[in-house]
Amino acid sequence: MKKLAILAALAAIIAAYFGLDLGQYLTLAGIKAGVAEWEAFYAAHPAAVIAGFFAVYVAVTAASLPGAALMTLAAGALFGVMTGTIIVSFASTLGATLAFLSSRYVLRDSIEARFGERLKAINAGVERDGAFYLFTLRMIPAFPFFVVNLVMGLTRIHTSTYMWVSQAGMLLGTVVYVNAGTQLARIESLSGIASPGVLGSFVLLGIAPWLARLVIGALQRRKAYAGFKRPRKFDRNMVVIGAGAAGLVSAYIAATVKAKVTLVEAKDMGGDCLNTGCVPSKALIKSAKVASMMRHADTYGLAPVEPEVPFKAMIARVLAAVKAIEPNDSVERYTGLGVDVVKGYATIIDPWTVEIAGNDGTTQRLTTRSIVIASGAEPVVPPIPGIEGSGYLTSETMWAAFAEMDAAPACVAVLGGGPIGCELSQALARLGSKVTLVEMADALLGREDADVSALAKAVLEADGVQVLTGHKAVRIEGRTLIAERAGAEVEVPFDTLIVAVGRRARMTGFGLEALGVDTASTIVTDEFLATKFPNIVAAGDVAGPYQFTHTASHQAWYASVNALFGQLRRFKADYRVIPAVTFLDPEFARVGLNEREAEEQGIAVEVTRYELDDLDRAIAESETKGFVKVLTPAGGKDTILGATIIGAHAGELIAEYVLAMKHGIGLGKILGTIHAYPTFAEANKYAAGKWKKAHKPEGLLKWVERYHDWRRG
Repeated sequence: MKKLAILAALAAIIAAYFGLDLGQYLTLAGIKAGVAEWEAFYAAHPAAVIAGFFAVYVAVTAASLPGAALMTLAAGALFGVMTGTIIVSFASTLGATLAFLSSRYVLRDSIEARFGERLKAINAGVERDGAFYLFTLRMIPAFPFFVVNLVMGLTRIHTSTYMWVSQAGMLLGTVVYVNAGTQLARIESLSGIASPGVLGSFVLLGIAPWLARLVIGALQRRKAYAGFKRPRKFDRNMVVIGAGAAGLVSAYIAATVKAKVTLVEAKDMGGDCLNTGCVPSKALIKSAKVASMMRHADTYGLAPVEPEVPFKAMIARVLAAVKAIEPNDSVERYTGLGVDVVKGYATIIDPWTVEIAGNDGTTQRLTTRSIVIASGAEPVVPPIPGIEGSGYLTSETMWAAFAEMDAAPACVAVLGGGPIGCELSQALARLGSKVTLVEMADALLGREDADVSALAKAVLEADGVQVLTGHKAVRIEGRTLIAERAGAEVEVPFDTLIVAVGRRARMTGFGLEALGVDTASTIVTDEFLATKFPNIVAAGDVAGPYQFTHTASHQAWYASVNALFGQLRRFKADYRVIPAVTFLDPEFARVGLNEREAEEQGIAVEVTRYELDDLDRAIAESETKGFVKVLTPAGGKDTILGATIIGAHAGELIAEYVLAMKHGIGLGKILGTIHAYPTFAEANKYAAGKWKKAHKPEGLLKWVERYHDWRRG
């Protein structure tokens, strides 16, 4: 009702303006005639004329009516430069703010509901540079002010900021027009006031803040490099520190564009993902899944059998998978590509110099145009009393330990209910271990929706994992983990303790502290992935905010291209569409918003859910556990804001939504795309079909029914 009242008031003002032909008074001729008539009245009643003029000016600007420029001339003619400027400055600011607030109150919620994901980047830019944007627009009269009012109302800029920046930005133009109004009789048209020369001057003034910002940026860079002597020539175009996903991609790109690049890695090529993370864990998960299928073969009409698990042989298979992939990331391959690969530890001496202590005992210093820090992350070990003597394992150390075991560990405690903890818990339970998972939060997979977290817990418990959510590990006594919940202690015995509470960026030992490179939980970078030194960039886990191999590779493109070609053009890292998969069985995959995040961000969404127990292929394969959940804007638009898939092959199925979101493809086009039958991919189409059915045109269908009735006679 309030929105309708605002719209009704604006409609009434606009109707009065055109219905009563008030526009005739806001022409140059009308202003000239009106000023002559009002001068005498102003002399007799100055306060009343000022108040009336102020109110009309506010109404005209608030309703976005034409004529504000001419009223500014009239202010100069009636009140003189000083008084006229004060009146117009405050009236225009108040009117503009009312238009701004009207747009915000009436339109912003619906616009954000439809385009919330796309507006994230705009709002982030406005939050960072909104005052600059607005001041520039206000300084240039070529931009219609009423458009600025309406558009800025859709952003998240603060009202107080909007008011003072508008008043400051419009002040110079106001003075020019008010001063011109003192010579109103001589003015034949507005073109003389807003001549190309004057408009050009306004444009230069408008971009002055941005020019100043460039100058400030140059001074900041000069300050950052102060005290360091830049080499006259360089040994390398780029030095990359770390040969994980981000480092390998960065070196590959540099070599591809014929830059001279050195890649430094102290340990194994391929980083954590190949050697201790993604690859071995997925090999382990596959073996565990086969064991589970044997145990539950009756699901498929076969005789179930308890699998024998020769654990050492199975771990040998896991490590063999790593060895099979290893050549893709090897020193030999990258040397063949033209990369100078050095095995050793790198220390950044100054912004252009890297010292490498080789594993072979040699030391060398290289001067380089740019440096990419891709040092990755390492497991977090919480400071729990007794943990140091517990013989705990992490995702990095457990593979070597497993390789020495003849049988799966009998009793395992897993600390942490994130993706790593959940995956390992299910896999080890399926291989015969008694597993207890301890998570301090009230739910597993804490970033996910409540129904997703609940299903993850149910899946683990179905495989025999004891899940203790809401339990805080307080100490370790011998081979017992003591957890606490609501003041009560719970004992969790273990033979093997696996710590999987998260990972933190590797930032020490590279000389960052001595250089003054900002670090928090990760290396602090700008949107171009540059540190305080523009030629030193970071990518992957060490840069954050995501700890995914595919994000590291994605960032590496931006980091390396900006490092090599930043003096010509730089690219902002794009995080709009980042998929994530937790490799439980069934798999949990997501891209974009979920319901929890939409609620936190105040984005109104519609949720469409399709259950896999309705899908033919899922029924045929007895893989009916799970669903497809798609979020679209409230109001009926088919734009995909996010999707969550739980089910067999969810990690593969999510790719269709990643592609759709990346390229602006809606559910309607997914529905219109032929999906092979019978496949799991049809679930995406059927989810789109459920959305379409919920939005079928009921009114039109009633007329169609009447048409068919008529056709039958």
